[in-house]
Amino acid sequence: MSEELLQAMRQSIIDGAPDVARSLAESGRQAGLAALVAIQDGYVPGMRYVGEEFGQRRMFLPDMVAAAEAMKAAMGVLEEELKSLGSERPTAGTIVLGTAKGDIHEIGKTLVGTILSANGYRVHDLGVDVSAEKFAAAAKDLRADVVGVSALLTTTMKGQKNVIELFEREGLRPNVKVIIGGAPVTRQWAEEIRADGFAKDAVSAVSLVQKLVQAQPVREHA
Repeated sequence: MSEELLQAMRQSIIDGAPDVARSLAESGRQAGLAALVAIQDGYVPGMRYVGEEFGQRRMFLPDMVAAAEAMKAAMGVLEEELKSLGSERPTAGTIVLGTAKGDIHEIGKTLVGTILSANGYRVHDLGVDVSAEKFAAAAKDLRADVVGVSALLTTTMKGQKNVIELFEREGLRPNVKVIIGGAPVTRQWAEEIRADGFAKDAVSAVSLVQKLVQAQPVREHA
């Protein structure tokens, strides 16, 4: 029974069906299926599949957005249960995300955050129009492993550079890795501003974060 339920959970993400995903999470809870099992063996494999298909161009941005919404719906039920049990998922690392100062685009950034959360990262999304100072304060307060700065306009890309320069001045690097992304962002720009990496889409952003966090020395998280 639980195998069938886990398979249905996986499929609800692939289908991008938030109502179904939420309903299955409730069913799992009533059936006594542990929240961690539902997340790790049900929903996350579905999200990974969608990510892989998107990477191979067999699924497209609307599919990713729908899958992310379904994941969020399920997590709304399951995170509540984890908190009520007084436990949290083991964290793979702490990530701070935000869109650069002057830029109010957020679909890509939100998608990255959702997939990272699904993969066990503690994600703090600062929203849009975020100053370098705000990124630095969050990185310090949360003891972030990686900070991701998105920019969707060529005019706001300089905000990514400002973040890196401030982190260098405040001695936050190399403890905190800074990655950048967004439609106009290129590898050349990332190298020019000394970013630790750049991602062209949500799937490659998650892969990049995983590589950077695994390469970091182990440290306690707040």
